[in-house]
Amino acid sequence: MSRPRTALILGSGPVVIGQAAEFDYAGTQACRALRDEGVRTILVNSNPATIMTDPQVADVVYLEPLTVDAVTAVIERERPDGLLAGLGGQTALNLATQLADAGVLARYDVELLGTPLEAIRMAEDRELFRDLLDRIGQPYAPSAIVEGATPDERRASADDALAAIGLPAIVRPAFTLGGTGGGIVETEEAYRERIRGGLRASPIGQVMVERCLVGWQEIEYEVMRDADDTCIAVCSMENVDPLGIHTGDSIVVAPVQTLTDAVHQRLRSAALAIIRALGVEGGCNVQFALSPDSTEYAVIEVNPRVSRSSALASKATGYPIARVAAQIAVGRRLAEIPNAITKTTVAAFEPALDYVVVKLPRFPFDKFPTADRSLGSQMKATGEVMAIDRTFGSALNKALRGLEQAGAGPLAEDPNWGPTLDRLAAAFGAGGDAGGGAGGDADVENATLLRGFLAPSDSRLWRILGLLRRGVPERVIRDTTGIAPWFVAELARNVRLEADVRTLGARLGDPADDEAATLLATVKRAGFGDRELAALAAVSPEEVREARLALGLRPGYAMVDTCAAEFAAETPYFYSTYAAAGSPPEAPPVDRPAALVIGSGPVRIGQGIEFDYCAVQAADTLRRAGWQAVMINSNPETVSTDFDASSRLYFEPLDPESVRSVVDAETADGGAPLPAMVAFGGQTPLNLAAPLAAGGVPLLGSDLEAIDQ
Repeated sequence: MSRPRTALILGSGPVVIGQAAEFDYAGTQACRALRDEGVRTILVNSNPATIMTDPQVADVVYLEPLTVDAVTAVIERERPDGLLAGLGGQTALNLATQLADAGVLARYDVELLGTPLEAIRMAEDRELFRDLLDRIGQPYAPSAIVEGATPDERRASADDALAAIGLPAIVRPAFTLGGTGGGIVETEEAYRERIRGGLRASPIGQVMVERCLVGWQEIEYEVMRDADDTCIAVCSMENVDPLGIHTGDSIVVAPVQTLTDAVHQRLRSAALAIIRALGVEGGCNVQFALSPDSTEYAVIEVNPRVSRSSALASKATGYPIARVAAQIAVGRRLAEIPNAITKTTVAAFEPALDYVVVKLPRFPFDKFPTADRSLGSQMKATGEVMAIDRTFGSALNKALRGLEQAGAGPLAEDPNWGPTLDRLAAAFGAGGDAGGGAGGDADVENATLLRGFLAPSDSRLWRILGLLRRGVPERVIRDTTGIAPWFVAELARNVRLEADVRTLGARLGDPADDEAATLLATVKRAGFGDRELAALAAVSPEEVREARLALGLRPGYAMVDTCAAEFAAETPYFYSTYAAAGSPPEAPPVDRPAALVIGSGPVRIGQGIEFDYCAVQAADTLRRAGWQAVMINSNPETVSTDFDASSRLYFEPLDPESVRSVVDAETADGGAPLPAMVAFGGQTPLNLAAPLAAGGVPLLGSDLEAIDQ
């Protein structure tokens, strides 16, 4: 079709688990991109807490229910040329399908922009997608489809699937969000119940029963394609947790760390073959299962739309996936879309990363402590935090510092675990022989206890760290969890550094002690915060800070530029790393007047995207008033961490040390400290007000006394 004059954009509605701030980010980017292309934009969404429903984002905004009747009324009134549905999550995709099935799009001559409807159906309908994989020779796990027009047909179909696939199995409903209605089943009773729930959850009454590939790795590729069939892989991502945990609930690392280049290229080629066969125009997420020895792989599923992983990939690489997808939808080609960060390359260039990104999920169990905390293929996390550094271990420690949750820091251990940790350490640690003896009752009992203790849950990472601290061998952790040896070894390396700091003790705070100075530099490069080091060494955080400043240990700030510094970048987007400590800064402090806007961190119950809206508005107001707006946040889903939402962006944990370090970096020698705004990111920046004020950082707006009152 020719470029549309008017486009209707569907939002994602209210925030639910599996569909949160990332779609506000995607929709906002789409609206801005289409307006830059000269297309009149009409937005329909029902969520007033979003940036996208702000009057400045789209030309016309309808705060209406995302239903066929409501959207039909908008179409009848506005008569758009095209409909963009790929940036509003599963809600928008399902609604577009319903509008097409009801004949609304044909009746009003509305073209579905971007990915064709047939491609959406092929990717979302489990049986059609399996047929596609057969045609292009891509492997998938043995599976069977359960569906039927009557209860008897559905029951017979479920019986046939169980006989063909066996147990354990994974139930995957079609056209659902965040794995809703699905899960891993190990007993026939659980299988029957999950099938009933999955059929109810699926809008088309269909589920796929798939053989559970226990112990296989999960790998994702975020890929783009335009109408000329130009395809690129934007980002590769690897789940630390093996297959069976929803990627939204898993620890995710980008780029992949444990694959050989040959395996990586094999999966990348498969992802590009799949997006070509589907005919997706825009962004697409392809998920693979990879055998432990990397000799076999199976395609899990495809999201023919922008997803939570797309937001993570965008922030991890600096490549604006939603913006480019919107431009492709109105006819632009990858080779003609400028790279918004470098301003010299084009969107057809695959991003290159010279750093490691770690994403940690943020769970709501602090609000629901008695809820089922086990993890499976149905998503439970409400938000996520992202951290960037030069190594996996340091990025992981920074992400742990950014979770903003009691009992979730790098050193956290639940006191209730104590007896279990001690028993398992005695059984499996140095001198223990559980699992290696004659297989007596005690050995079997200890092995069962270990499997239960390390079963997938929101706290498994901290349980693993607790066992490593007590001398349980890495091999035991690997065999019990299925986590790749490289990741377990990196966790063990961080634990050994903790032990070194404990051994050194209060000497860590003495800058004149050479051994202490060397260790302090090492642990700072490993991402440990002053607060954690102080707890390990039994000194105060301020003592650790003073010691490292006396040694000249300040973080350097490196740029996220999509090209590993191969080309000059114009968009200032930074992360801290002690690997660059002492190096000349990549950019001088911003011009004055300027202010720091502190974001709201990961989405959680009580602090959602409404505070991201406030932070973005604060930054925009500063810029329109002629100020430089410096943003600091840790949430990859948000508009505030978009490359153009502020004058300068720092992707950092929202703890006192990180914020003070950014203020120091943005303060010229002998100049006044960069002032901070703490009123726009919810409780997170308010909690930072006291330590910032104590550190000499001016607070704009309400002073500390007013905040305390």
